[in-house]
Amino acid sequence: MDGPALAALITGLALAIAVAGTIVPVLPGSVLGILALLEWALFGGSGANGWTVFAIGTVLFAAGMGSSYVLTGRRLAARNVPNSSIVVGAIAAIVGLFVIPVAGLFVGFALGLLGSEWVRTRDLGVAASSSVEALKALGLGMLIEFGFAATAATVWVIGAWIYFANR
Repeated sequence: MDGPALAALITGLALAIAVAGTIVPVLPGSVLGILALLEWALFGGSGANGWTVFAIGTVLFAAGMGSSYVLTGRRLAARNVPNSSIVVGAIAAIVGLFVIPVAGLFVGFALGLLGSEWVRTRDLGVAASSSVEALKALGLGMLIEFGFAATAATVWVIGAWIYFANR
């Protein structure tokens, strides 16, 4: 296997992990995608094509991260869900990952968020409502980041296809 083919293989695997990482929080996400595209630009042997793919992909990954962050933050602020509840949910998600394989991450986050909101508001109904809204906001943010990441990975696939077709 020559250098560009190996670089393409590594980039493709890293991009697959990055796209999955936008949905599964345990995996690295958009930052890994940007690094994978940089690896392709440096070692893929495609010259200007590689750097163009890197530039477009980086903009897409950054737009996904930024829009996810802003949209999620605004929706959480509108429901008055403090960052401390999200942190408690994240800690509970890590614990849940070890207690219930695979699904424990999501179950732990939801239960940790609900528990934190219940302690904060002292009303289970209000806590459940704000927790559901927080989960919706985080889910929408993940979906948006996933869409941008998948588009960036598609840009790389097109760039790699053009490179290998003209080689």
